[in-house]
Amino acid sequence: MYNVIIHQSALVEANVTLGPRTKVWDNVHIRHGAVLGSDCIVGEKSYIAYDVRIGNYVKINASVYICALVTIEDFVMISAHTVFTNDKFPRAFAPDMSGLASSDPNEETLPTIVRQGVTIGANATIGCGIELGKFSMVGMGSVVTKSVPDYGLVFGNPARLQGYVCMCGPLLGGNDIFQKRDIVSCHHCGRQYRFDGNQVQESVLEKV
Repeated sequence: MYNVIIHQSALVEANVTLGPRTKVWDNVHIRHGAVLGSDCIVGEKSYIAYDVRIGNYVKINASVYICALVTIEDFVMISAHTVFTNDKFPRAFAPDMSGLASSDPNEETLPTIVRQGVTIGANATIGCGIELGKFSMVGMGSVVTKSVPDYGLVFGNPARLQGYVCMCGPLLGGNDIFQKRDIVSCHHCGRQYRFDGNQVQESVLEKV
């Protein structure tokens, strides 16, 4: 593991893969089979379950809980105290009430995908069986129960689409912005976006 930093209080189980220059801070617990790419940061007291897949350049702040069957792509930011879930109808006990239920994934366990460039605000709760589209943004304290479109801004409980954001972060406009304009430009970086009838896409600037 090239230039990996692991705090002495962190618990990194066997068969965990950490990419070059990834940093794991104090009291983190990473379960067996998890894979993290290069240049990631895992903040203090965070938990990453077994077999979770995390891409490159991912920032995980303090006290984040990432459960099994969560996949996180590159350049994602997960703010402090974010919680992922993977079962809509969990019970602590086995169906026959013979003891505690197993924590292993089963047919009731639902995967969640966090696409490239997503930002998740502090204290958010992310439901299962959904997808957070690329470069979307989840406001702090939100409870996300449905998939979020590419570049979508959602917040609230339950979280609802409130608008769209640029790849670089700033708000492009409310959720009706593409009903008012064919092309929307970011005031910060100048990138342009259009709505193709299904989703927001970056519009390539024509050369003059």
